[in-house]
Amino acid sequence: MANKLISQMGLPPSVANVFAARNILTAKDALSLPEFELMTLLGMGLDQVKSAVERISEITCPPYQTALSLMEDRVRLGGHLPTLLRGLDDALCGGIPFGALTELVGPSGIGKTQFCLKLSLLAALPSCYGGLNGRVIYIDTESKFSSRRMVEIGENSFPQIFQSEGMAQQMAGRIIVVRLTSLPEFTERLQQLKLTLIQHDVKLLVVDSMAALVSGGNDTRTAGPKQHLLRWPLSFLKSLAEFSRIPVVVTNQVRSQSSNEAFHYPFQGKEKDSSKNFERLESHLIAALGIQWAHAVTIRLVFEAYSGQKFIKVAKSPMSPARAFPFIVESSGISLLNDDGFKVMGREINTIRFQGHNILEQ
Repeated sequence: MANKLISQMGLPPSVANVFAARNILTAKDALSLPEFELMTLLGMGLDQVKSAVERISEITCPPYQTALSLMEDRVRLGGHLPTLLRGLDDALCGGIPFGALTELVGPSGIGKTQFCLKLSLLAALPSCYGGLNGRVIYIDTESKFSSRRMVEIGENSFPQIFQSEGMAQQMAGRIIVVRLTSLPEFTERLQQLKLTLIQHDVKLLVVDSMAALVSGGNDTRTAGPKQHLLRWPLSFLKSLAEFSRIPVVVTNQVRSQSSNEAFHYPFQGKEKDSSKNFERLESHLIAALGIQWAHAVTIRLVFEAYSGQKFIKVAKSPMSPARAFPFIVESSGISLLNDDGFKVMGREINTIRFQGHNILEQ
């Protein structure tokens, strides 16, 4: 909440413009300064400063709610984008939630983009076919978006729709693909997104992938030092999801884990045989973007592969226990091999496996 932008708080334009001109952009910037210091910095009277601070405080620290009112708000404002993967939708209480940030993390080529393409189609489909009948903004940072593959998924998943003349073109026309290659470019574009969401009736925002923007390429080993650059985009994406009440889905990569990351936190302690643990962890991978990002996302779906099988794992969700589902990638997109899946407990919740190796998450 501290990173909420003052420009979005409904202050009079003349007041908001002065804050912006003095580079006081967020609630934290304004509330960290005494009122008399703000008066001097902004060149305003005490009454104006007090009124602005009260407004910023009110929005940054909203009044309390009861559990009953939260439940009523969830019914009134809630909603989900069904994935049509029945077991996963049941685990997520209906699908990818509106107003929340959902992350897909896993090794390259495991199926994250395939999942995003199917979600994009589902958001664009007419309501009478179970879709959201809206537009999609698909931010493609690695040039992985394939219109041909998207149409193939549509033709095999919804033949009754895509056989209609012009329907494939209509669906493709609802998906707006934006290609960005750097974090500064992405951050600048975010400023325009809120207006775009309203003007174009956007029902889904996809960022594929976020880690590529931080690293400036496919080598995500350098992501660590740049994590602080993600704070504002991360805060903005979360507020964008809440403001627009749409699902925001981002993909994340994995990166190499250095040996000294094994005991980064004192409460984890040390294993008895530290030399074996050192050797075991030295070659492992972890989710990119770091612990701050991992805590910020509302839903984390881990895509992993071991013993010749791929799995989607609900690793983080405020509404369901951890559960894993085996899947395959077909011409119609991702399909679950069974809808029951299996429970995941203990360390397995935060473990990513790939090709038979344990890949421990940061």
